[in-house]
Amino acid sequence: MATTKPAPPAADERAGPSRGSEGPRLDSPLALTLLLILLVLAQGPIRQALSAPVMQSWMTVFVAVMVQALPFLVLGVLLSAAIAVFVPPSFFARALPKRPALAVPVAGAAGVVLPGCECASVPVAGALVRRGVAPAAALTFLLSAPAINPIVLTATAVAFPNDPEMVLARLVASLLVACAMGWLWQRLGRADWLRPPARAAYDGQSRGAAFWGSVRHDVMHAGGFLVVGAMAAATLKAVVPEEWLSAAADNPVVSVLALAVLAVLLSICSEADAFVAASLSQFSLTARLAFLVVGPMVDLKLFAMQAGTFGRGFALRFAPTTFVLAVAVSVLTGAVLL
Repeated sequence: MATTKPAPPAADERAGPSRGSEGPRLDSPLALTLLLILLVLAQGPIRQALSAPVMQSWMTVFVAVMVQALPFLVLGVLLSAAIAVFVPPSFFARALPKRPALAVPVAGAAGVVLPGCECASVPVAGALVRRGVAPAAALTFLLSAPAINPIVLTATAVAFPNDPEMVLARLVASLLVACAMGWLWQRLGRADWLRPPARAAYDGQSRGAAFWGSVRHDVMHAGGFLVVGAMAAATLKAVVPEEWLSAAADNPVVSVLALAVLAVLLSICSEADAFVAASLSQFSLTARLAFLVVGPMVDLKLFAMQAGTFGRGFALRFAPTTFVLAVAVSVLTGAVLL
């Protein structure tokens, strides 16, 4: 039996898939056009809302925090990426004393001269443990590097020009907490609580690619949290009734705990948190010191990073202990220095 070849598809059938694939690209300009039309139609209400005194106050605080913090954030991200990529972890292993009890304060002091935000300190600490550095020393560096490095201390001095003692108080309190946690882990920590960290995400890449990959990652994460922190600070200043903030600030216990919990929730990069703390002028210097000490050591993003690097069991033990110790040391330091 003879067979006939199927007729070729019609021109409009052949063009159908092509038009269908172009549909989303045609929809996007249409959606953008509709959005622009809506914005033009609503510009009156939008302008009226933005001109309200509350929004003017909100925008003033938000822009002020962002403008002051961004240079320190960018510089801190660049330096921390450079250290994470170009300084080999073997350098730390050679520089630290072999005895863990002595390695802890040396690792803590290393945070003063080696800038690094918390986004970079966790993978660096993981690399140290992976290469044989005592966990107590690596964890001390993890806490101290983002809290007392030169960028953070300089930002604190700029944010508190009339209270220079805040710089010393932050340095002393953060270093004490970092070393205390290192010694505490050396004495009470167990090997099965600390999961061996995986290899770094940028292992195997060129140094240039690893550097810019680290910068992009940290800028996206730290910048996003900075925006959230600036928005929260602006909202507290402009929207929350003044009597509520005064009531919380007037109670020494409530004020310290409130700002410590706020630091955990906001998860602001340590290079920028001083400007947010300075904007919370209703609160005492001791309460704001607790904000500055707790934030670089215990926050939501750090908890997630610690759980991913060292295991959830480690993070569930390490983070709450660090929080309690940071609050207690901040109160004692504030009583002496502030």
